[in-house]
Amino acid sequence: MNKLSNSTSPYLLQHANNPVNWFPWGAEALQKAKDENKLILVSIGYSACHWCHVMEHESFEDKQVADVMNEHFVCIKVDREERPDIDQIYMSAVQLMTGRGGWPLNCICLPDQRPIYGGTYFKKQDWMGLLQNLADFWETKPKEAEDYAVKLTEGIVQYENISFVTEQHENTKADLVAIVQPWKQYFDFNEGGLGSAPKFPMPNNWQFLMRYAHIMKDEAAQVIVGLTLDKMAKGGIYDHVGGGFARYSVDGHWHVPHFEKMLYDNAQLVSLYSEAYTCMGDEQYRKVVAETITFVERELTSPEFGFYSALDADSEGVEGKFYTFDLEDVESILGDDAALFGIYYNVTSEGNWEEEHTNIFFRSDDDAVLAQKLGLPVERMLEKIAELKQKVLTARSKRIRPGLDYKVLASWNGLMLKGLCDAYRAFDEPAYLELALKNAAFIQDNLITLSGKITRVYDSSDSAGKLDEAVAFLDDYAMIIEAFTALYEVTFDEQWLQLAKKLITYTISYFYDESTGMFYYTPNNGEQLIARKLEIMDNVIPSSNSVMARNLYKLGLLFDDEQYLNISAQMMRNIKKLMAKYGSAYSNWAMLLLDNVAGVYEIAITGANAEARRKETEKKYIPNKIILGGTKGSLPLLADKFSDETRIFVCKDKTCRLPVTETTEAFKQIEA
Repeated sequence: MNKLSNSTSPYLLQHANNPVNWFPWGAEALQKAKDENKLILVSIGYSACHWCHVMEHESFEDKQVADVMNEHFVCIKVDREERPDIDQIYMSAVQLMTGRGGWPLNCICLPDQRPIYGGTYFKKQDWMGLLQNLADFWETKPKEAEDYAVKLTEGIVQYENISFVTEQHENTKADLVAIVQPWKQYFDFNEGGLGSAPKFPMPNNWQFLMRYAHIMKDEAAQVIVGLTLDKMAKGGIYDHVGGGFARYSVDGHWHVPHFEKMLYDNAQLVSLYSEAYTCMGDEQYRKVVAETITFVERELTSPEFGFYSALDADSEGVEGKFYTFDLEDVESILGDDAALFGIYYNVTSEGNWEEEHTNIFFRSDDDAVLAQKLGLPVERMLEKIAELKQKVLTARSKRIRPGLDYKVLASWNGLMLKGLCDAYRAFDEPAYLELALKNAAFIQDNLITLSGKITRVYDSSDSAGKLDEAVAFLDDYAMIIEAFTALYEVTFDEQWLQLAKKLITYTISYFYDESTGMFYYTPNNGEQLIARKLEIMDNVIPSSNSVMARNLYKLGLLFDDEQYLNISAQMMRNIKKLMAKYGSAYSNWAMLLLDNVAGVYEIAITGANAEARRKETEKKYIPNKIILGGTKGSLPLLADKFSDETRIFVCKDKTCRLPVTETTEAFKQIEA
């Protein structure tokens, strides 16, 4: 076994028996490279990554390849989910060199960590040839390698760099239109989503566009959001038997998934479909949320109520084998009912995928349309399908399961906690709040120190000392702050807001850069890598800076804190000029801009029946609102607002309307 055998990361442990002399990232490997003047080979991936498995099988398990790697390189394996700071640097390098990125990510570096070459997946012979050429290059032309490393490292430092913008311009509706109008040319009004294949869910895109459509009365934006959510819910990217979404679809129809199931996708999609239900009232969305939360509870929840990271795409070495069925499989499970199930989920003897006779379950027709075709009452058809799905799920559960990435990550747990809060807001299902509170207690007890420092990865063997030494990044703080704020809004328990405030204080102290007005991804008291990066652009997960900017705006309003509001406003000024060029990559920033332009309603609900009024308020779609209140509280806006009578105060721009006792009256004030 190599040096990975003592790792806690499931991804590193997958490589512990490779003949490659892998090291984890750390002082031992980095010092060895300097002492022996060897190039460093940094190989980055994650446990649910299909092509990572392929390259491991083809190259890293092959002794001939391993001999070349071991002779000429110090080989370091990195779990990108544990060390996204390292991944950011070398991903930037590969994107600068090749114009593209992805995983596995393989970067060749000088002994001082500066990269000179990189790429993603390589076939065995290409990989061996590349390694031999680079080893020869370093031996014969070290000066050229050094010169190239200097230029490339300068590019990494400048990549996604932001300057401090001093000009102050009013944020207007025209700014929002300028972002959305060019974005519309990428909308796929046939299949939903953006562009052709592959298709990623991009939940934050649709959340912004849904809010934009509502506030700006934009019909095209409303149509694309509804179409996309419907197509994803019916497509093969959604696990119709077990609930939950795969990471993306390889085709343009949401039909064939890349079968990894990631916590971060499912957490955000729970938030998206919950909000969409409040906006559009589609009962399909309620079912998607319920089934996805059930999946997370069943398959991604630890005994301590932390949430695991992912399920692998592969089982028994075959991508998607756990999730796909041939017609004979279905018939053996369901007997005479297989025909109805097959019609509902497009199961055929030929198969509906490239693998012969293999089927990925997906839906074509709306339930009402299909029920009419079949001559069945809708309710009866759905009852029967639910019964058959359970039988298929029970049979599927006996198969060899995909690998579980059992890492518990702070940032992704924050996303899931917020998702549960959003689901509770939309559906008033007590079980969602119960699970949210259990997860919040887990985060508070196991991932946060008394000083307000977070550890990114949960280790059940952690002592208090190890927790104090642990690594965490800006997204860990940003996502947990956002989640605790959401938890306050559904409980009116101020302990969560006070904890969010403590985390913001820590974040400003250790991550904020006054010279740029932005937050670094890494703390100033952490490991110093070859570059200290900003994370600016929103992707499948919103960027940590955009989440922090929105946190500061929201908590600035709740605590009436001008420092928070000023930092948020400066961040918005810095980014605003970039947003119209590529709206999809700034959707979370655009939600902040939307709040700036439309304003935020602070709805304070106080008194004995505050909880009942809160639930009534949540039934109306008001995306630009904050809810606060309860029977007691210390927030500035709540001062002098408590009495025996239950009252609702609608406030905006530091001005409150006269209190009312019924939500219908409060809604009239908002609509006025």
